[in-house]
Amino acid sequence: MHKRLCVAAAVLSTAAAGTILVPTTADARSAPPPSTAVSAAPTAKSTWTEADKTGFGTSRTRGSNVWFTLQGGRVSEVFYPDLSTPSVRTLELVVVGPDFVDRPSARAAVSRPDPQSLRFAQSGNRHPGRYRLTQQVVTDPAHDTLVVRAHLESLDGGRYRLFALYDPALGNDGMDDRGTSTAHALSATDGAVATTLRSSPALMETSSGLVGSDFDPWPDLRADGDLDHTYRTAGPGNVVQVGRIGGVARPARALDATLSLGFGAGPRQSARAAGATAATGWSRTATQYDAGWRRYLAGLRSVPASAASVRDQYLASELVLAAAEDKVHRGAFIASPSAPWVWGDEVPDLSSPSGAYHLVWSRDAYQFGTALWAMGDRAASRRMVDWLFGTQQKKDGSFPQNSDVSGKPVWGDLQLDEVALPIVLAHLTGKRDAATWRGVRKAAHFLVTFRDDESGRRAPYSPQERWENQSGYSPNSIAAQIAGLVAAADLARTKGHPDLARRWLAVADRWQAAVKRWTVTRTGALSDGPYFLRLTKDGRPDRGTTYAMGDGGPKKIDQRRVVDPSFLDLVRLGILPPNDRAVRNSLDVVDQQLKVETPNGPFWHRFTRDGYGETRTGGEWVITDPGAHRTFGRGWPILTGERGEYAVAAGGDASAYLTTMASAAGPSDMLAEQVWDRRAPGGRACCPVGEGTRSATPLVWSHAELVRLAWSIQRGRPVDQPAIVVDRYVR
Repeated sequence: MHKRLCVAAAVLSTAAAGTILVPTTADARSAPPPSTAVSAAPTAKSTWTEADKTGFGTSRTRGSNVWFTLQGGRVSEVFYPDLSTPSVRTLELVVVGPDFVDRPSARAAVSRPDPQSLRFAQSGNRHPGRYRLTQQVVTDPAHDTLVVRAHLESLDGGRYRLFALYDPALGNDGMDDRGTSTAHALSATDGAVATTLRSSPALMETSSGLVGSDFDPWPDLRADGDLDHTYRTAGPGNVVQVGRIGGVARPARALDATLSLGFGAGPRQSARAAGATAATGWSRTATQYDAGWRRYLAGLRSVPASAASVRDQYLASELVLAAAEDKVHRGAFIASPSAPWVWGDEVPDLSSPSGAYHLVWSRDAYQFGTALWAMGDRAASRRMVDWLFGTQQKKDGSFPQNSDVSGKPVWGDLQLDEVALPIVLAHLTGKRDAATWRGVRKAAHFLVTFRDDESGRRAPYSPQERWENQSGYSPNSIAAQIAGLVAAADLARTKGHPDLARRWLAVADRWQAAVKRWTVTRTGALSDGPYFLRLTKDGRPDRGTTYAMGDGGPKKIDQRRVVDPSFLDLVRLGILPPNDRAVRNSLDVVDQQLKVETPNGPFWHRFTRDGYGETRTGGEWVITDPGAHRTFGRGWPILTGERGEYAVAAGGDASAYLTTMASAAGPSDMLAEQVWDRRAPGGRACCPVGEGTRSATPLVWSHAELVRLAWSIQRGRPVDQPAIVVDRYVR
């Protein structure tokens, strides 16, 4: 059949699926005219890219509400209009040569040309010696625009063309977009968010289609390096768009192109943003972008001497921390701009719409806030306190398990450390205004009156502890609650409420006296001496109470066989001395059970038989039944940092822990949630030992921990240790 007739037949044969596609090329002249609605077959589900991001950036200004990530050498999720809303899946460049069509992103090397900025460079190819493609990525400080600068060189005398392959997923949903191709631009909208992609040199050939359908432009381009069929409109559905960038890379004459991806509430706004950025030009945009981050760093404390040997990783951590704050909802800091493993797949209630790690946890916010305070961004720490108490649950004074950046709760469980830690952060930052006091008072009241509906147990028993998959008496959660009540009592006294102060202190004292009785076993099989358990289900640590581990771990395990380094918060927050016998013995037990040595230094697993991590062959974590043992938790950089903070509290040298954390960073200095650690040997490794896995990257908590450890070493004490707590219980 003639090509034109094939296209027409394909269009007409799918007339019932509800997606509009209008042909625009001469090859499609025999198709119905543009005024006729033509439907396309159902298309592939929209999913998110993997979480091992190699870059995360945004301008320092509030004039641009766009954040980008990089993954696999391409632009991956781009967030707009806030940090809980990914609106782009990917934007990547395709190189077409005389005998190949390359997506060179898979082999790209990523770096930060300026260690004081979040501008990233990617360089790579699939045919070494034939061409080289380099990209730099920023956002326009003055407009809602992502900017990609491409430099394509011919190395072998050949002529090479460049295409942009764009996959929008507007408003956190890639299944309801509509795309429009014009002579020199690609536009997409879902009715609430719109994008416009333009280029200089201009796009010379464009097409909009649907992923996985007969009208997907990528297979068309991949087949022979040309767009044989182009379509003016596509959608609603999983839209994908392609445009050929004008010009050719040839010997002694590289092709330089600047892509501007504008965002807005509608196509007109996004087109204006892209046009304004294009008029500004690459050089000025990049210079202003770098200057904004340099000014930010100049306003902070100088890099501490303790971090001199890891300066680039330290600076990157400061930048990532600042970039993780939403610009619309000031004070809201997300956990990570990523959706690891199954969270990024099309799984109902998990990934569609995506929530995952681009949400706010008050526990994570505490880690970020204490690091920001230590490095000198005190205004951000205070904004965080305002946001936390501004979004506190009004009815009872608790805090949601997590929320989006607007404060809307997403996951529905309760963790008492997340109720207590905002109080501790408010105390650290000196927030004593009326609104903060009202929030602190409600949170403290919630803690001292809480009773769990399911178990009937009172606080400090928590429905979930910090790893979010178990209830019980957790030494970590109890530490946070004690510190929170002591901090609340201090504020109560200054506000003229000595009765409340006495009440809250009495509860804190009672819990401090009982924490070992609830969580330290003397009959466990892991040591002859006393040691802290991850938690107890019943407050009876010498009983062999069993529970299901969760995350595919054992169906039933004796609570005395499960340990966790998180008890160290009892020391860091000033509730127990570092030389406490149970603390020191527990360190030995934890090292025997959870410590892993890598070429970069030691890391620790979260707890015994943890299943939250890749499979033994490096495959993604998936939700499995109890006892499946298919997935394995790996080493966590934050636990290396917390061990370093303990060393500081104990008067030891913690510099090696800081070096280990920094060594786990990738080439562009991003730190992951977990590192590969040889656990479950026998399978292929997903990554070099001691370096990031496919877990959430960058994990903002990892970066916060690196900053906080550096300053703890510098000052000779944990920087977030409340003096009023350590004075009461240790000194």
